[in-house]
Amino acid sequence: MILPSWSGKEQRVRAVVCRELGNEAAVTVETVPDPVAGESDVRIAVCASGVSLANRMMLAGTYQIRPDLPFVPGTEASGVVIGCGAAVTRFRPGDRVTTGIRHGGFAEQLIAPERNVFAIPDAIDHHVAMQIPMVYGTAYGALKWRARLEAGETVLVHGAVGDSGMAAVEVARCLGGRVIATATTEAKAAACRRHGADVVINLWEQPFREAVLAMTEGRGADVVFDPVGGAVFAESLRCIAPEGRLVTMGFVSGGVPQVPANILLVKNFDVIGVYWGYYLGWERVAPRPRHPDRVRSSMAEMLAWCEHGLLRPEVYGRFRLDDFRAALDALVDANIIGRVALSPLTEPLIEQQRLAALAGIPITRP
Repeated sequence: MILPSWSGKEQRVRAVVCRELGNEAAVTVETVPDPVAGESDVRIAVCASGVSLANRMMLAGTYQIRPDLPFVPGTEASGVVIGCGAAVTRFRPGDRVTTGIRHGGFAEQLIAPERNVFAIPDAIDHHVAMQIPMVYGTAYGALKWRARLEAGETVLVHGAVGDSGMAAVEVARCLGGRVIATATTEAKAAACRRHGADVVINLWEQPFREAVLAMTEGRGADVVFDPVGGAVFAESLRCIAPEGRLVTMGFVSGGVPQVPANILLVKNFDVIGVYWGYYLGWERVAPRPRHPDRVRSSMAEMLAWCEHGLLRPEVYGRFRLDDFRAALDALVDANIIGRVALSPLTEPLIEQQRLAALAGIPITRP
């Protein structure tokens, strides 16, 4: 969130606040006033918040979207409802929830619109649940809605042990796809297999283009999920099936690729972009949610998959709010597998807040 309207009460909520992009010294943990929920908003005590490369890039001022300042980073979180606006009908204090938000996750509390808040079963850990609305939601939207993946089709997933790649492997399997994953080490290849990849290509041992063509009898992959860009994107164009769909998810390699139109013409395939925030109503101009019922339905389906062990989001490391900089630095570890997470509040403190909210008692920090 962009530090929103405040209640004017005693300052007591801690949050990571960025006051200048590209200046590490201007990003610190501060004590700020309580966030105030609007009539359609939900106030959440945050147990877990995801840390992503997009967060790191946004703080550095290199992300394609530049937030208004000052702001609290963090686009996904899970916790317990401690307050609701007057128009909120689906939640009440004490509910365990997860949410995808434009900003605000690196904090002890956040405000989210009810439409982007989703109930989670008691059996699902907060550090698992917080990955569903954004990372897994993006993979679901990319593969099911945009790429129109059908059961039996072959899906090539690049960056398959990163957060979005791992989600794509698992979602593709749940949708009935045959998954070919690429990885750069044997440990990462093992993680791909652990999360459901049918075949793993170790990029240090063989080029993926020739391997994919050999595995598909020369046809190529029906769907390519690419968060890497650069040369990986260019080679993917050469091993995609006729009438295939290449989903461009990001440019971790640093190279933003170009698409030769003659290849599109000859192979009859689609290049598809996915901006999940579009479905959550994050546009700056006339923002409104697109297909909110479809978003809620997808979240319910994925949380059910999670409850039945079909989705197993992995956590690479958990960091305290005060250690947010170490969490951001962990993202550049070449051996990272899974999601980096912040833990702004402990479970016992969240339970105290939940009980206080249920009893209508003002919430204070110990």
